[in-house]
Amino acid sequence: MKYRFIEKHKHLFAVRTMCRVLHVSVSGYYGWTQRPESKRSKENRNLMEAIKTIHQEHHETYGSPRIAEVLRHKGYRCSRSRTARLMRVLGIRVRTARKFKVTTASKHHEPIAPNLLGQNFSVEMPNEVWSSDITYLRTDSGWYYLTIILDLFNREIIGYSLSSRWTAESTVMVALDRAFLHRQPPPGVILHSDRGVQYACKAFRQQLNGYQMIQSMSGKGNCYDNAVTETVFKTLKTEWMYGKRYRNQQELRQGLFDYIEVFYNRKRLHSTLGYTTPATFLQQYQQSISMAS
Repeated sequence: MKYRFIEKHKHLFAVRTMCRVLHVSVSGYYGWTQRPESKRSKENRNLMEAIKTIHQEHHETYGSPRIAEVLRHKGYRCSRSRTARLMRVLGIRVRTARKFKVTTASKHHEPIAPNLLGQNFSVEMPNEVWSSDITYLRTDSGWYYLTIILDLFNREIIGYSLSSRWTAESTVMVALDRAFLHRQPPPGVILHSDRGVQYACKAFRQQLNGYQMIQSMSGKGNCYDNAVTETVFKTLKTEWMYGKRYRNQQELRQGLFDYIEVFYNRKRLHSTLGYTTPATFLQQYQQSISMAS
């Protein structure tokens, strides 16, 4: 690797200087340049080019496990440990999660629905359990509230809304309308959320009744009861929002569309789904049902 570094940077620095700094001999370097490239070296070079391409195509969000899976899908033979080592050589690092504030407004006198999940997020079929949450996102023109509806079966974001107001009518109710229109589910879908006033208010409860859905809520002050949806927000902010700047709601809305509709639902590999995308996971399920019938 030291010789390759010298070869790559010899147009910028003197070969002898780099050899002295890297503690290798000049004769050893020139001897290396005369030797044919080994099979392993060629493989590593090709793999590193593929890793750089994958890293860029997935918005620099993938760590070694997901990049290794993409390499496997593309026909490369490369273990996770080898992928991690080559990423270190390339200086590629995964973005680390940051702490974010909770937006739940649970101090109210509205009725609280029972917790029907009990932190059991395993779902056997689509439209069995949906989950929802609200977070806030910053732009130069102010804060906006993002609400998402998630199908726990394939982790797909099936509905979302972006609003400058924190009312049920402009957040959770809009997102639920869009999710219902998108999926057209049968009666009996469980909608799980935290105890926020937007989910507990009369207008939202009436909306759920109209859609013949069953309401479920997390325990008091227990963030783990809605962990899947909160993880989506953490992923969104870490992979997409952090380091980006949006001037206004229009730019933020376009950015969210690119992340949710183009990347998250259709391109991002999910470890929970066996390193497939939400769209592919649902398609595979539908195909299996079709073949069985």
